[in-house]
Formats: sequence, C-alpha cells, structure tokens
Amino acid sequence: MDEKLVPEPYQDFFRKTAAFLSQTVQVMNGSGKDLSMEEWKNLNHQLYEDILPENYKTSYGNPVYACEKLGEYGKDLTFLYAELRGAVVFAHEKRMWDMTVLLELFLEVYGAFSQEELPTEAELKGILCSYINDYCQDMIEERTRASVDPQVDFAARIIMDSDLTDLRYLYQFGEYITENELGAARFLNGLSQEEIDACARTYTEGYRMGFVNGRKDLSKKKTVNIRYNLGFERMVKAAILQFEEMGLKPVIFRYGAHAVNRRGMLRIGYTGAVANPQFDYDHRQDSALYMDADFVQRRLRALQTSYEKYKELAAVHAGPACIDVFGEAPFSPVSVKEAWEYSEAQQKLEIEMSNEAGQITNRYIRGDERSFTIIAYPVPEIGGNYEEIFREIVKINTLDYQLYQKIQQTIIDTLDTCEWVAVKGKGNNETNLKIHLHTLSDPKKESNFENCVADVNIPVGEVFTSPVLAGTNGLLHVSKVYLEGLQFVDLKLEFKDGKIASYSCGNFETEEENKKYIEDIILFHHPTLPMGEFAIGTNTTAYVAAEKYGIADKLPILIAEKMGPHFAVGDTCYSWSEDTPVFNPDGKEIIARDNEVSILRKEDMSKAYFGCHTDITIPYDELGSIRVLGKNGEETSIIEDGRFVLPGTEELNKPFGNKNN
Repeated sequence: MDEKLVPEPYQDFFRKTAAFLSQTVQVMNGSGKDLSMEEWKNLNHQLYEDILPENYKTSYGNPVYACEKLGEYGKDLTFLYAELRGAVVFAHEKRMWDMTVLLELFLEVYGAFSQEELPTEAELKGILCSYINDYCQDMIEERTRASVDPQVDFAARIIMDSDLTDLRYLYQFGEYITENELGAARFLNGLSQEEIDACARTYTEGYRMGFVNGRKDLSKKKTVNIRYNLGFERMVKAAILQFEEMGLKPVIFRYGAHAVNRRGMLRIGYTGAVANPQFDYDHRQDSALYMDADFVQRRLRALQTSYEKYKELAAVHAGPACIDVFGEAPFSPVSVKEAWEYSEAQQKLEIEMSNEAGQITNRYIRGDERSFTIIAYPVPEIGGNYEEIFREIVKINTLDYQLYQKIQQTIIDTLDTCEWVAVKGKGNNETNLKIHLHTLSDPKKESNFENCVADVNIPVGEVFTSPVLAGTNGLLHVSKVYLEGLQFVDLKLEFKDGKIASYSCGNFETEEENKKYIEDIILFHHPTLPMGEFAIGTNTTAYVAAEKYGIADKLPILIAEKMGPHFAVGDTCYSWSEDTPVFNPDGKEIIARDNEVSILRKEDMSKAYFGCHTDITIPYDELGSIRVLGKNGEETSIIEDGRFVLPGTEELNKPFGNKNN
C-alpha cells in the first residue's frame, strides 16, 4: 500500500495492517508442505511478532499505543486490528468466507479514510458495528456447527493423519508455537505407546465413569468435544481411538477468533500458546464497542436458529473432555484506561446474554444427559526438571481412588452429622467462615457431600457440597491465588448470607483498580455472587509435590482445589442438572444440589444462573482449622494446623512425612 491517499498518522496503521493481511493471504494460497522446520518457525514468528511482549509497546494491538498515535480513532482501530488478527487462523484453515469478510472490512475502513474528509469517530464506529451486526448470524452458525459436527475436522485430520514425530505438523494449526508446544510433543514422542495409552485411558475412562456415576446413558451419544493445548497430539490421538471404542467421534474446534464468538480471555476450544496475555487482557471487553440491547437480541436469535439447524447433532453430543496445561510463567495484568470497557448498562446486558445463551445451549445439549472430564499436565516452561514433574503429575492423576474413596467417606460421615462447619485460617490468613449445610431428612439414605473420586474431575481428592446461603457468613482470605491464569494478591471476599458483600485485593495501587479487577475476573460484572460450593481437598500428595518442585503458583485450579478447602463463587456444581439424582458410592443420594438462588429456576430461569464457577483454595499452610459444629456446641475437628486429625484420615498426612508446618 504505497499510495498516499490516507494522511499520517493513519497511513502507518493501514500500511502495517495491509502488510500483515497480505502475508496471511500468501499463507492462504500456499500449502506449507515443502517448508523446512526453520522456515515454519520463521513464518509463525512473523505472523505473531507484532503483538509479542517485546514489540507490544509499538503495536496497534496495544490500545495505549493506538490511542497515542491515532487519537480519537485509537480505540476503534485497535478493535479492528484485533479482529483482523483472526486472519492468521482462517488462512491456515483455508476459510475463504471468513478471510473475505475481514478483507472487505479492512478495505471499507481504508476507503473511509481515503476520502477528502476523514470520517467522524461515530462513522468509523458505525462501520465496525455494521460488520458485527451483518455477519453475526453467519459467525454464530459456523461456531455452533463446529461445536457439534465431527465433519468440521480441520484439527482432527492433522492429529490423525500427520507423522507426529515430524514436529512441523504443529505449525499447520496456525496457532502461536513456543518451546512449550514443541517440548511437550518431543517428550510425548519419547514415551512408549503403552505409556501414551495409559495417560489417555485415565482421561477417557474418567469421561466414561462420569456417565456411569451420573447414571446417564452414554450409548445415546455419538460425539465428544476434545479440548486441549497443542503439543499433546500423541495423547489426543490415543484418546480419539479410545473414544471411538465407546462409539464417540471427536469434535475438536478452535477457540473463538471473531469478536462475537470470544468470551473475554477464556479460550474455549483447542489453542496454542498465548502470544501475549496482555494483548488478550487488553481486548477482553472489545465487545463494548457494539454491545447494546439490539445486538444481544440479534446474537441470541442467531444462537437459537443455529442450534435449531443442528439440533440432531446437538442431541447426540456428550459434552467436553478437556486436557488442561500448566507451568507457564504467572501473569499479572496491567489495567489501561485506553482499552474497551463495559459500561454498567453493558455489564447487565452481557450478563443477560450469557444467562440466556446458557439456557439455549442447555435446551439442545441437555445438562441432565451430558457429562465432562478434565485432566491437566505440565508444559516445559515449568522448569528444568520437566520430565520428572510430568511423571509426578501422572502419579497424582492415577492415585488409588479406592483408598481416597474410603477416607473421604469417613470425612463425609462426620460432616453429615451437623448443619454447620467452621473454617479458620492461621498466621496472616484472616479466613473466618461459618458454612451452613442442608438438613438431611433421612441420614441413612441422604448425604450433603459428594465423594469425588477420579472421574470427571481428575485427580482424585475432595468432598464437596452446595451450602445453604442463609447463615453462611464470614471472611475468605488467600494471600496469593491464580484464577483464570491471573494472579490475585491478598484476596478477600466477605460473605453475608452466602453472598459476596464486599471484596478487595492488593494487585494495584488504588482500591478502585483492585475492585475492577475482581469485578472483571471473579464477579463477571455481577453485583454479587453466591457461594456455590464448599469443599475440602484431600490430595496432600499433590500439595507436597507442589512444594517439592516449587510449582504451587503454576498449578491449575483443577489440582490446586484438591490441596486444601476451597470455595466456589457463582453457580453450584450441579448447575443445569439439579433435578438429576446423584449418588455416592455408598448409595446415598447427594441432596445438596440446589441453593436459594439456583432453585429460582423453577420461577425464572434468568435469575438462577450466572455462567461462572470460580474455585478459590486456602492452602494447607494457611489453614488453621476445619471443625464440625454440633447442635449442643460441641466441635469435631477434621483439620487442625493444616493436618488431618479426624480418626480414619491419618493416611492423608503421610505425604507430609516429618515436614514441619
């Protein structure tokens, strides 16, 4: 783009963006089959280099830089830039329609700046909003189909047809590739097929057992959604073959690339490395550009009509099977005023849209007929002893569930004798909570707590319940915790009648910034959230391993939640399937599937769910006590000073050895 139709400083934006798009078009037109490993690496780096941390200060993807250089157009053009970055994955997938609409959008905006008079900011915003509204139906429909149709098999074909010992295959996905993806793939290539099959079997068998334990009929289902991070293809390939033995075909879709299909920073689907988490954080609320009541209704209609079109595929979809990863360097975001941010009215609209979208999905992929499973493995960034840590995690993922089942039943039997549990921190931890449990009308047949063994939620190691909100009061405090990949320092949540009444953390200099951080990442812009879960983690083996290798700050919540008591804010563990009976291995039914908020579904579904469930764990070394409170004021201790003291649970202290608190 050498012509001088657009004046500076805007010409620089269009020239650089056009060069980027031209490169993606070349990728679209090529096959890449003849590229060497080094050529693939160079191409991958070039496609992502502009937003990498070392270049981000002068990237138009950076809202601060965009607003500094482009003035009143900065926020709009940084949105455009982020949307156009989807061209990378569309080019690799040869998705002509998606590439075409992006290029048309770019040319339309360029044309507006090529006129004798520059467009007003409102006119520019109008072009972008028209693009969103015009193509919303098509984008939602394609996304819906990809989530249930095994014929959308771009990723599956790479996994099943590639020579996985030739790591060039990783670059064919179009995702950003780092040593994490390459190193994980190399390590898995060094394992025997027997070891690979065993890792996959832990995951697939957990999925199958989720249906068995939930008394759901897996034979009615035909597809399973596999979500994972690149680098684990050898394990995924083994899992696909094992799922096929169950009669399930794989549905493997990428996280949303178009703005209308993104959900904040969450990457729902398969993904490569995050090129720059600050870029993702800066653009997490880009939909603020176009979020209004008309868009909400348009998006919900598009979702409804899309599911109706693919209702037969949705009806036989069994749910997600997820392989999570951990070990990346912790990320603490910087909040910038130049980024798009929801207004209070938009926050309410986003909540309304999320709630209604959940209801639509549940009508077509029924919660009482689907299940899930999730397991996690480390990536090389976790440290130099990666292989040793990986094998330790395999050990943790395959602990003797029968032993844990017996010990956890002992804890549950004690918890089921009372209606109150007190949880207190120690040292600098100020936690002081009193949890109200449901009343059991028939203790011989009913229980409040689920005995969680390694099925849907791997590894083994927790008992959990949905507490009664009324009377659940006190302070939850954690010195450091990672939620959604983001660090929280000195996090405090005050509960009154089971709902968050006040909150604070110490990440930023001002109270206002800290509150916004919590509202964005934990509250999801709800004015408050209920305590949807109270659990006691029992996996002391994982806790000791985390301390041994110094990786506690890098563990996913999937493992961290098993390493002490945890509390989830948002929906209960049984959301969308509260009316489906759930039983423990001893035959008792878990009756604590509802709370005072979720039960509102019987009157008004929109008031019952929040579309979020965030677990916050108090580690054993910050835990003073967990005590059962009897009717007459007597106390029975489950944990004291970070150690299990209830008779029958002594085995859980063995991993600690002679380690002092």
